[in-house]
Amino acid sequence: MSQGDVILDIRNVTKRFPGVTALDNVSFQVRRGEVHGLCGENGAGKSTLMKILSGVYPYGSYEGTIIYDGSELKLVERPIQRARELGIAIVYQELMLVPNMTVGENIFLGKEPVERGAIQWDRLYSEAGELLAKYGLNVSPRAPVRTLGVGKMQMVEIAKALSENAKVLILDEPTSALTEAEVDRLMEIIANLKRHNVTCIYITHKLEEFFRIADTITVLRDGKVVASQPVGHYTLEKLVGYMVGREMKERFPKRHRHIGDVVLSVEGLEALDPNNPTRRVLRGVSFDVRRGEILGIAGLMGSGRSELVNTLFGEFGRITRGTIRIEGQEVCIRSARDAMRYGLSLVPEDRKLQGLVLIQSILKNISLPNLDQFAGFMRIDEDAEVVAASKQAKSLAIKTPSLQARADSLSGGNQQKVVIAKWLLSNPKVLIMDDPTRGIDVGAKYEIYKLMDELASRGVAIILISSELEEVLGMSDRVMVMHQGRSMGTLDISEATQERVMAMATGLDEIKIV
Repeated sequence: MSQGDVILDIRNVTKRFPGVTALDNVSFQVRRGEVHGLCGENGAGKSTLMKILSGVYPYGSYEGTIIYDGSELKLVERPIQRARELGIAIVYQELMLVPNMTVGENIFLGKEPVERGAIQWDRLYSEAGELLAKYGLNVSPRAPVRTLGVGKMQMVEIAKALSENAKVLILDEPTSALTEAEVDRLMEIIANLKRHNVTCIYITHKLEEFFRIADTITVLRDGKVVASQPVGHYTLEKLVGYMVGREMKERFPKRHRHIGDVVLSVEGLEALDPNNPTRRVLRGVSFDVRRGEILGIAGLMGSGRSELVNTLFGEFGRITRGTIRIEGQEVCIRSARDAMRYGLSLVPEDRKLQGLVLIQSILKNISLPNLDQFAGFMRIDEDAEVVAASKQAKSLAIKTPSLQARADSLSGGNQQKVVIAKWLLSNPKVLIMDDPTRGIDVGAKYEIYKLMDELASRGVAIILISSELEEVLGMSDRVMVMHQGRSMGTLDISEATQERVMAMATGLDEIKIV
């Protein structure tokens, strides 16, 4: 069969859960050798459909028909393994590698070449090297995975999937943690896969990427297909309109802020990596943030942005020099509890690992850092806990059937709202938000933006870190730029062009601006 014929024909697929129809009569086709973009808001049904294709939800658990490579796809016994054997592979957003093993060991884990009961190591590394070279994946097969950056780990995951002769490769949010240079490299790799006639289903919330790499885009909304057309039929605005069901004329809300006095002031801050005390992660950082202001912190990956805010929150670096003042008073922050006592709250970069207890209820997640508010004599006032958590959930429009639902049952956008809710309950003076819209869809992003604008208008000082420079420029009143652990200066938003910020972030612009 030649490139361009239909490899995947999804016909009237419906998947129901108790009280919810996740997929509703979904039909579209994927052609061999194409990059097929799949987009939609969180909860639109993308993950459910991919779980059907990869065998997580086996044949018989859904209605409809899927024709794969000319035959009906019936994944019944050992469905996940059977999907891989048939050439359907998936690379999840959360990388699933064994850090202490080599690249080659990870690629062939569970399917090592064996002869007379012994693993043939030379053959394993030889075949791993050939596979990496074939698809232009620039990684040494003998390198320990723990020594690799996120971008190269992503390449190993792709090689692992391709090692089973994948015909269809599903990439779920593959660029969520990559630098711009790593994204460019991934795009080259996908183009190379296409030349080898590998079909890619590409899922991302970074809509601009579809226009770089996709041939066709299918849009899901509320479990239904609302569009499935060649990429040339879309504009960014039209794509967003299909996703959210309405035209979005503004990506960022208009500012309604009255900026007041300085709340947090940092001067000459230096800190060491607690895991490697010989490495300085902060080399002199100075900035301030005012009441009712959103201060954006920009910088390339490794510039020290996350290290800075985690150190301010008492959860990372060992401070060796510098001062931190809150409302003019010098403070010493050695733990998250210290930070909270002084009025700081942190929405962390990784909501699943650092922000939520996924197996606990929404109620418990919201109340967890605020239990002292509900503590009586030898007991927690559960009624007060429910009232406070309900008020936050309603204020943030968290979509859930009950506060007793587990956090891992929510979409990414609603999980992020739960993280924000628990910190708003602590009534912070300064709310630090580290990549708050990472991995959530365009509609949920706008809700987070509106919330940030509303909080700032109420007088909360907000520090925003984002890997998307456009987001920093769209939401901030001022932008502080970091490079190699140093603050390079602070720009008023009227001066903060992408070119100027990038010049400072790369160390090309050494002019300090206060």
